[in-house]
Amino acid sequence: MHPMPDPGSGPDPGSAPGPDPGSGSGSGSGSAPSSAPAPAPDDLVRRHAPGTRVTYRARQRSVDATAWLGLALHLPAFLLGLGLVLALSLLLDAWLGLPAWLPALLWLASGALVFNRTVEDRLARHLLRLHRPLPHELAVLEPVWREVTARAGIDGSRYQLWIEDSRDLNAFAAAGHLVGVTRYAVENLPRSQLAAVLAHELGHHTGGHAWAALLARWYALPARAAWQLAVRLWPRMARGLSRGATLALTAAACWLAYLTLAATYGLPLLLLGLPWLSAAVTRRGELRADAHAAALGFGPMLAALLERVLAEEEEQERRENASRRGTGAFARLLSSHPDHRTRLHHLRPYLRPAP
Repeated sequence: MHPMPDPGSGPDPGSAPGPDPGSGSGSGSGSAPSSAPAPAPDDLVRRHAPGTRVTYRARQRSVDATAWLGLALHLPAFLLGLGLVLALSLLLDAWLGLPAWLPALLWLASGALVFNRTVEDRLARHLLRLHRPLPHELAVLEPVWREVTARAGIDGSRYQLWIEDSRDLNAFAAAGHLVGVTRYAVENLPRSQLAAVLAHELGHHTGGHAWAALLARWYALPARAAWQLAVRLWPRMARGLSRGATLALTAAACWLAYLTLAATYGLPLLLLGLPWLSAAVTRRGELRADAHAAALGFGPMLAALLERVLAEEEEQERRENASRRGTGAFARLLSSHPDHRTRLHHLRPYLRPAP
C-alpha cells in the first residue's frame, strides 16, 4: 500500500501475489466470469451503522513530517527543473518573442492540477489503468469505506474509489482523492482486513503523503527527463568523437566538478545520499499509515494480513529453494516499503489487550 504506484518501487503488504482465484481472469487475460464471485466473509464490526449520525473532524487533512521531508528532499530536483524551464523560456523568448516568465509561471502553477478532479480521473483511467467499481464490487467497497471514514471522522464522499484489474493483493492512494484497490483484494479479503487496507490508504491521504509524492514527482520531471536524455545521447556523441576529444571533454567535466565541489565545500556530494534518504522517508510514511489504521481499531486485522502475506512469501521461498531477489541490505535501504516483520513490530502496541 503506497501513495502512488511507481514502476521502480516494490510491492507492499498487500502486493504479494494471492492464490489463483480459479475461474477469475487476471488483468488482460481471458474473459470475465459471467457471474459475480462468492463474497468473502463479512466479519467487520460496524461502529457506525447506515443511517446513524457521523461527526466529521474540523480538519479533514494535514501534512505530517514525512510529507514535508519528502518534499524537502525533492527540492534539488525542483530547483534544477526550474532552471531548465527558465532556460527553455529564454530560448522561446528569443525565438518567438514569448515572455520568458510565462512558461515558468505556468509550470509552477501546474502543481495545482494534483487536486483537479478531471485530471485525477484521467490519471486513474489512462496512467494507472484503473476502472470504476462494478456494481458487485461497489456493494462490497461502499459499506466498508463508509465504516472506515466514519471512524476517522472523514467525509468519505470526497474520495474516489477505483479498482485495479489484478490478481495481486494491493492497494494505493494517489493524487488528492484517489483510493485504488485490486480486484483480488475486493473479492477475497474478509471485510475486516479490507477495511484495514482502506484505513491504511486513508492515512496516506490524511497525512498528505499521496499528493506530496505526486507533486514532488511532477516538479522533478524536467530534471529526470534531462538526465535520461543525457544518458541516452552521450554514448552516441562519444562514438562520433575522436579519442582525444573524448578525453578532453571528460577532463573538462572532471575539472568543472572539482571546482564546483571546492567552491561549495563538497555540499553537492550530499545529493548522492538523496535516494536512500527519500526511501527512508517513504518507509516512515508507510509506518505512519499503519499507525493510522491501527488507531481506528484495525490493528489486529492489518497484522493478520501481514502475517498471512509473510507466511506465503516464506513458503514460496522454500518451494523455490532460493532467496528472494532484492533482500540484501543495499536493496532494503532503497526499498520504499518496510519489510513485513518491521511493520508487525510497530503494530505490537496496538495488539496488546486493554488493561
